Parts: sequence; C-alpha cells; structure tokens
Amino acid sequence: MAGRIIIDIERCKGCGLCVAVCPKKGIALSKKSNKSGYFPAQPVPSVVEGVLNTNCTGCCFCALICPDVAIEVQQDDSRKQDSKGRPQLVEGKV
Repeated sequence: MAGRIIIDIERCKGCGLCVAVCPKKGIALSKKSNKSGYFPAQPVPSVVEGVLNTNCTGCCFCALICPDVAIEVQQDDSRKQDSKGRPQLVEGKV
C-alpha cells in the first residue's frame, strides 16, 4: 500500500523525529525556514520511470511521533471493493 504525507510547514518546528522514524528515508528537513524561523520537514521526492514519487508506504510512523501534529498521512488503497465497501480479493465469474 502506498501513501503520501502532507506536512503543515507553519506548524512544524523541525524537530526531526519524523526524519528519524521514516523507514524509507522519505522525509528531510527543509533548507528554507517557515514564518517562525524553523526549518520544517518536507517529503523527499524521487523520480521513478518519469513519475514523481515520495517512497511513502503509508505506515504513519511520522504522524504518530510528531509532537506538533503537523503531519497527515493519506493512504492509497487502490484495491477494488464490492458494493458494500468490502475488498474484493479474487476477480472472476461466480
């Protein structure tokens, strides 16, 4: 499952805890400060086959450890679902 992170750069104080816990090293501290003078965290982009990617797995470690609650994780669950919202595990005729 892939994900993406959204960081509120004005709320982030640049403590670096999210950088330390990211298993894919997909977060780094910015070289530009926010309005409060802190250097906030930001996703580290990578390009794979011409597509911009952040290597985010959607694990939520960064959001859980953030003392300023400045990180939101959105998980991309692209599995197909049936009419009741349950995941379809096998495609085929019944």
